[in-house]
Amino acid sequence: MPGVYLLGVGLVIMLAGLLFGYDQGVISGALDGIQKQFSVGTFLLEVITSWVTLGAMAGALVAGGLADRMGRRWTIVFAAGLFVAGALVEALAPGSGILVVGRLLVGFGVGVASVAAPLYAAELAPSRVRGRMVSLYQLAITIGIFIAYFADYLLINGDKWRVMLGISAIPGVLLVLAILPLPDSPRWYVKEGRHDEARAALHKVEPFADTDAELAAIEDLNAKEARGSWGEVFATRWRRPLVIGIALAVLQQFTGINAIIYYADKIFAAAGFSTPGGQSLATLWAIGAVNVVATFVAVAWVDRFGRRPLLLVGSVGMGVSLIVVGAMFEVLDRHPSHGGGTSTTGVVTLIALVTFIASFAFSLGPVVWTIINEIYPSHMRGRAVAVATAANWFSAWLVSQFFLSLVGLITEAGTFWLFAGFCAVTFFFVRRFVPETKGKSLEEVEALWGDRSAMRAAIAGTE
Repeated sequence: MPGVYLLGVGLVIMLAGLLFGYDQGVISGALDGIQKQFSVGTFLLEVITSWVTLGAMAGALVAGGLADRMGRRWTIVFAAGLFVAGALVEALAPGSGILVVGRLLVGFGVGVASVAAPLYAAELAPSRVRGRMVSLYQLAITIGIFIAYFADYLLINGDKWRVMLGISAIPGVLLVLAILPLPDSPRWYVKEGRHDEARAALHKVEPFADTDAELAAIEDLNAKEARGSWGEVFATRWRRPLVIGIALAVLQQFTGINAIIYYADKIFAAAGFSTPGGQSLATLWAIGAVNVVATFVAVAWVDRFGRRPLLLVGSVGMGVSLIVVGAMFEVLDRHPSHGGGTSTTGVVTLIALVTFIASFAFSLGPVVWTIINEIYPSHMRGRAVAVATAANWFSAWLVSQFFLSLVGLITEAGTFWLFAGFCAVTFFFVRRFVPETKGKSLEEVEALWGDRSAMRAAIAGTE
């Protein structure tokens, strides 16, 4: 059936994002049960929460080399296996030490998948739908977070934390089953000299396209480039795309998205949600549901509007929302009595937070992953994507680990205004340095870095 393999690629990217999102969201509901059963202190709880991010950073760094040696497909299988093993260790852990090991295993698997899965989709999908396919990864992350919040809400009563964590093995198993019937990336096949398999992969994904012409373009570019190495990743020639990818990965986190997801309860308490049940429901719908719905905008329009317009509009919406959230916290700090019930201050805070989540979900959330997987040349793409993804994970760890300390140092209002400042930095960085890649093949995107006039046109939007 025409298109069935392309649907399979979409399913793979969705399942990879789903396991990432579920793991990101589920821990908030499991911590109370973990603390009660193992009698752990605050520091160890922070380790259990945040070290999955450090594991993901390590996994992302390793994933580039694995994807180039083993292929994108088998690297994804390896990541899924790690995730399933980690989830089972978490669910069956007899003590807090083994639980931390399980969290690190899960994080390592998520980190490998966060490189290999979007890379696989970017290299296998036709250029006309590449942005949409890679954006499915972020959509699936938001769906995973929503499912995790829903599981937390259903299992909040009683000692069900092992069930919460164990359920996360399911998308890992499904990911293995989904990718086994699919081919690897044709660009990886060409690098390995397996040209017949590359032709077959191209034909399976798009049966009615000019397979020979596309294969010839891939082979021609591959013949001009040496096999990628870590030295090549950091070579002067490719410094600009490397810096753009790392900068976007870091800015995605420094605008505060994970801090808001992890510490939403405090914000919702200020908006008048005083009970744990009310805060859980607010988190489920105001963050989980809005995140999912708004990400559909990017999936539907990223290949029509382009990457730059979504990033620019989204960064403005995020910045304005954070300024408003900061201002409302300033009011609440000065007039604490205004923070209860259905006060105007609380309602405005909630609306601004929802606007921030929506703005992120159609811009920096999915579009950054799309660009990171488009802008690097094929011979070093695996390693370069790994560097940018590791920078993203390290930034996520910094923000989540030190958010509360930052609040204590400069107050909630100052912290949200600082995040708004990074939104402004994102806007001007995208406007000045990021080229539009909509509709271009990966080979055409690579050619931009050696053509100054074409690069200026891509940044100005005239090409």
